[in-house]
Amino acid sequence: MSRAMILDLAVGAFLSVHETAEVAAAAHDAGMSAVRLLDAGAAAVLDPSTVASYLAGRLPEVRWIVDARTTHNPPYNLARRVLAIDRATAGRAGLALRAGDGDEVSDSAVPDPPASARGRRWAEYAEVLTRLWQSFPARALLGDQAAGEFAEVSLVQPINHEGDFYRIAGPLDGPSSPQGRPVLVAADMDQLAWDDVARTADVVTVNRAQARDANAELARALSRIGRQREEVVLIGRTQVAASEASAGSLAAELDDWAASNGLDGLELRPAGGRDAALAVVQNVVLRFEAATGTTLRAALGLPELIGAR
Repeated sequence: MSRAMILDLAVGAFLSVHETAEVAAAAHDAGMSAVRLLDAGAAAVLDPSTVASYLAGRLPEVRWIVDARTTHNPPYNLARRVLAIDRATAGRAGLALRAGDGDEVSDSAVPDPPASARGRRWAEYAEVLTRLWQSFPARALLGDQAAGEFAEVSLVQPINHEGDFYRIAGPLDGPSSPQGRPVLVAADMDQLAWDDVARTADVVTVNRAQARDANAELARALSRIGRQREEVVLIGRTQVAASEASAGSLAAELDDWAASNGLDGLELRPAGGRDAALAVVQNVVLRFEAATGTTLRAALGLPELIGAR
């Protein structure tokens, strides 16, 4: 069975950092496409970008998806943090951008944005991120000490974004990664419209209640803006208890669910701590084909970005 596979881990709430490293290593060895570090919105959960930065140094081969909300996260700062992880891991990082509200820095430049327009905010935020991540292409970096040239400045371009929610000039102060830019995941389809995510998302995750119509809705939204369905990976998310994971038939049942709903992969959320997560890895993930490719983009089966490097 061949599917993109993502494992969800909530560090601090259910797992210590040490346990997360153990589970992430096991997941990678089992062929997992990526480990997603959750922002559960609770004080007990450690900041996913900080955890990813630390664990990436210990586990250089693992591919990471970092959760972050628009709330309290200025886009320029988040773009720099995630791109730094992506460069440090040689293109093994992505961002699950969570729908939310504004931040103090952005709101001071764009006063009184509509508080209820989370979908519109997400779409604008995502556009800003992708443009910032590509504002300093890797080919622009020269590093010519003899000539005293750091970069080809003509290739480094400000984005000069002025929208309803954000005003950002850019560019970023560092080059893009080996995969062009971090993978962008849309994960809150209960708060977003399909047109919100179609323009920029590389991956869309849906829960069981949303899965039935997701493939058709995504294809129609992509068609409206001239993108192909093959450019976006559609992932079905489901919670798995340790007792369910131990059942030998679960992997086949999940594969059938994915196939019947046109899903490209599965996102597994263990219901519990270390033992539950390891049970999912050992009894479900190992029954699927191992991910191939070095970068996160390749491991998820996404096409390479044209002209992004």
